[in-house]
Amino acid sequence: MTTNKPRGRPRRFDPEEAVATAQRLFHARGYDAVGVADVTQALGINPPSFYAAFGSKAGLYDRVLERYARTMAIPLPEILRADRPVAEALAEMLDAAAHHYAADPVTAGCMVIEGSRCDDPGAREATRAFHVAAQKFIRDYIAVRHPDEAGDMTDFVCTTMAGLSAAARDGQDVERLLATARIASLAIRQVLAA
Repeated sequence: MTTNKPRGRPRRFDPEEAVATAQRLFHARGYDAVGVADVTQALGINPPSFYAAFGSKAGLYDRVLERYARTMAIPLPEILRADRPVAEALAEMLDAAAHHYAADPVTAGCMVIEGSRCDDPGAREATRAFHVAAQKFIRDYIAVRHPDEAGDMTDFVCTTMAGLSAAARDGQDVERLLATARIASLAIRQVLAA
């Protein structure tokens, strides 16, 4: 009698669950403060299993960023729709940022924005690629109806979002972040109405 048992040792962890666990570590502590030993301990695996699954810490971080963009980032395509007034959509985006960034005190702020300041050049570039793509999406959205203001307005809202992220990391609660977002929204409405 034969069985169809798979050869070799069975995987002791689910790679997607591992990416979710690593995401929480990287988001809470930052890329630089999380070592391979921290990840393997959190996942309950040994270093060879880690390297077999992800190749490197940077390889895991790439997967974490992709997951973050899919599951935790502000849903720009849902908010910045062509059927909405630009100022209204940008105001909702800032409100969403305030809510997202303060949702969990352990993982406060935006992982992409905060990750763009890490010491590792490869990880910094990976986060910047996500950040630049978001900025381009915002700029392109504004430029359709406000081409002359698109560059300055994109810089303004992205700088505001970076400030909201930093304030959330420093412990500001959602109400304080929303107050800042709403003041910024008044400025957006004024500029785009001119």
